[in-house]
Amino acid sequence: MENIKTVMLCGLGAIGTIYAQKLNVICDFKLIADKERRIKYEKNPRIFNGVPCKFNYAEQGDKADLIIIATKNYGFLEAVDSIKPFVKDSTLILSLLNGIESEEILKKVFGAKKVLDSYFVGHTSTRHDRNITFDGIGKIVFGEKENTTLSERVMRIKELFDKADINYEIPQDMDYSRWYKFMINVGTNQASAVLLAPYKVFQQSKQAMDFAKNLMNEAEIIAKLEGVKNTEKMLPEAVSTIMSMLPETKTSMLQDIEAGRKTEVDIFAGTILKLAKKHSVDTPYNKVVYDIIKAKETV
Repeated sequence: MENIKTVMLCGLGAIGTIYAQKLNVICDFKLIADKERRIKYEKNPRIFNGVPCKFNYAEQGDKADLIIIATKNYGFLEAVDSIKPFVKDSTLILSLLNGIESEEILKKVFGAKKVLDSYFVGHTSTRHDRNITFDGIGKIVFGEKENTTLSERVMRIKELFDKADINYEIPQDMDYSRWYKFMINVGTNQASAVLLAPYKVFQQSKQAMDFAKNLMNEAEIIAKLEGVKNTEKMLPEAVSTIMSMLPETKTSMLQDIEAGRKTEVDIFAGTILKLAKKHSVDTPYNKVVYDIIKAKETV
């Protein structure tokens, strides 16, 4: 089994910085960034939990054993183009984006053998300009569609993450795991953006939690129609996760709304609406939330 030696990352935001600073000290790590971003990062380096970060950059002719994409959804297609020069036959690609569609796009562009399903889950890291704070509670969930026996691809990444002290999980049923995370995002990310509410509001207010549950119920219906198994377990597990979050923590979508940034509503409610049309079902809560958040983005 070939060890992963060269790792590149595209997307130095709140999530990407968590793993950039870990990988930077244990392997040949490089950022993928265009000239404008590179100048920006060098002039005003990211500060992670109070410590300035300095990284090397991928140059023409470099190739990666592993590429991690950690951009926002609206920067994803640009990221796909950005990583193309650094992909070789044996390159593996992980996408830490929210939603359930980025891997399929990557597989179409680079081939299925290069792409594993993956996502980040944990306490939300917080970004204020170039300052990023994170309490360390989080992990990368990744793997093949089924992981009863670990493949060589999975084992290569597992070995790297062990070396870098990166928390991870390799679930047996990756489809269920991905949709479970998606359901939580559809519920709390979107409801928090509408209510301008941190997690404590959902933990303390039955009405707020019911609002999030209604959004998640529609996601559960779609998941079942998409062939995901054991969907009846999703909502109780999602509520348990929401109740375990730090009360003052804000979702990434709420942070985007407060900072006046474009949100990821298109990959949450937007995906639900697209799949609802495919299966000829109604998802009224996600339709209303989609319209409200889109309106908020223009205010």
